[in-house]
Amino acid sequence: MPPLALRAPASTVKHGGMGDVTDYLATLEGPEHEAVAHVLDRARALLSEVEEGRSYGMPALRYRGSPLISVMVTKQHLGLYPFSPAALEGVADRLAGFRLTKGSVSFRPEAPLPDDVVDAIVRARAAEIDSKQK
Repeated sequence: MPPLALRAPASTVKHGGMGDVTDYLATLEGPEHEAVAHVLDRARALLSEVEEGRSYGMPALRYRGSPLISVMVTKQHLGLYPFSPAALEGVADRLAGFRLTKGSVSFRPEAPLPDDVVDAIVRARAAEIDSKQK
């Protein structure tokens, strides 16, 4: 089964219906499934309050009602979307060799993001959400 993808030009994406994170993971196989699941599992381990949902049309983990992260497969790479440029700015110096944009970091299953970087992104995004709810 081909992976689903979002946020890429239509010519490079295989589209399909999407539900929550669990539904999305069920569409993935092999190394892509393992890589996406690993990032999501790290976020769940760090924050017990996360829930599955959607944000900006993507299956996402949500924290205290706000989007925390999404991890998606595209034709060219996997993308981690923390819904916040600030969450990525704090780790930009540790992302040499990865493609970084204002709202995402791209990686490949054979070259995953380091766990400490994933953890830092998740913590930064959670702190940002917490600060807005005070």
